[in-house]
Amino acid sequence: MMTGTKEKKKGLGSALLTSLRDGLFTNSPTFVQLLGMCPTLATTTSVKNALGMGLAATAVLICSNFLISLLRKIIPNQVRIAAYIVIISGFVTAVDMLLAAFLPDLYEALGLFIPLIVVNCIILARAEAFASKNGPLASAWDGVCMGLGFTFALFLIASVREILGAGTFFGLRVFSEGYEPALMVVTPPGAFITLGCVIAAVTAILAAVKARKKKKAAQKAERRERDA
Repeated sequence: MMTGTKEKKKGLGSALLTSLRDGLFTNSPTFVQLLGMCPTLATTTSVKNALGMGLAATAVLICSNFLISLLRKIIPNQVRIAAYIVIISGFVTAVDMLLAAFLPDLYEALGLFIPLIVVNCIILARAEAFASKNGPLASAWDGVCMGLGFTFALFLIASVREILGAGTFFGLRVFSEGYEPALMVVTPPGAFITLGCVIAAVTAILAAVKARKKKKAAQKAERRERDA
């Protein structure tokens, strides 16, 4: 009994870590699935704005996934998308009001992009692909993983744009006063160029890691054959 319990816990832990790795890297909603491009390009002029947007979307994603999963057997199939949008809009309204009350500066900086979380492709995609087919806890964890993946992507892109475009990181000066900021990086064309470069770098890293794993697996197989 004890051995079986330990194996179940180990299997659960492995599954949770796999989901987290998928959300952050191997199935990143931004770098791999290329979802949520509008807020990704518009809110990454600074790290502060990017983290605010990412965490707001994560909160909505977790809550909406959980509730949609709870109601998945009640919502009629014919109106499920409309029902998902109504559920998501309720949580977005709550987040919008909380930001306005407690973080007015961030609220002003993000502006219209907070209400637009309602139609964020990442949230609708996870509701349709995962929450509508799985239990509440698994759906909530999926929201955590995908939300953190989205936030991590925004953080990476914003870090590059803020450091190169303003010479600061989280508002703190990184370079000396003589540094000439690359202002194009914080413009819309610069957002596209930065996004493309970061996606290329992440894709190359993931490909290298995958190739390394295949090489190790092949070496283990060869050793087993030799031992046999």
